[in-house]
Amino acid sequence: MTFKSKESRLLLILGCFFVANTVLAEFIGVKIFSVEGSLGISRFNINLLGVPNLSFNMSAGVLTWPLIFIMTDIINEYFGLKQVRFLSVLTALLIAYAFLIIWGAMHLQSSDFWVNQKINGQNLNMNNAFSGIFGQGMWIIAGSITAFLVGQFADVLIFHQIKKITGEKYLWLRATGSTLASQLIDSFVVIFIAFYLNPQYHWSWQMVAAIGLVNYAYKFLIAILMTPLLYFVHGIIDRYLGPELSSKMIKLAGRR
Repeated sequence: MTFKSKESRLLLILGCFFVANTVLAEFIGVKIFSVEGSLGISRFNINLLGVPNLSFNMSAGVLTWPLIFIMTDIINEYFGLKQVRFLSVLTALLIAYAFLIIWGAMHLQSSDFWVNQKINGQNLNMNNAFSGIFGQGMWIIAGSITAFLVGQFADVLIFHQIKKITGEKYLWLRATGSTLASQLIDSFVVIFIAFYLNPQYHWSWQMVAAIGLVNYAYKFLIAILMTPLLYFVHGIIDRYLGPELSSKMIKLAGRR
């Protein structure tokens, strides 16, 4: 098989970016950062559902998730629901495969010279650091993969339902609307599985709901702000494909 046609090359590029950003999000997501601290502003200290002093502490995975959902909507727009579903399932399997390989790497015997090192002036046990960064618990992995699949399937279904109603108009409505709905689901599913069902943690439903709402508020704002980028990418693809091929692909995608 070769990638000679514009359609096949476009799907390959979009698919690679989709998979790469999703897998990357899983591994950088272990870092929790302060949005307020990163912006140099005071913490909000929100009191919500009886949970005090909440602030915007987010997984670093949110750096790539907006790009993932833009890729989802673009692939959905030009190639249809079945292609997005296929890529989503494939990506989930690749994430599981990556964690399996990392589990194997964690159980390799470390070389003596590598274990104890000085990083930025501090003594660091590299083996513990490696396990701490990459050794996410099974509940967190299960929650993350489940939330990803549920969110993706919700995104593509809502996208097509809006498109059936509005036709090819209002790209911003079907893309941003489907992203906002799927992110609402994603925000709660991952926390519910990883921290509510997980016996290692004892989070109350109030804690799950409060943190989920705070996380969703951040994702809601980012999804709105990313709308111009969606149109920018859409415009580049239309120029690459040409008006006739672009229109043909969008019409065919709506029937798939």
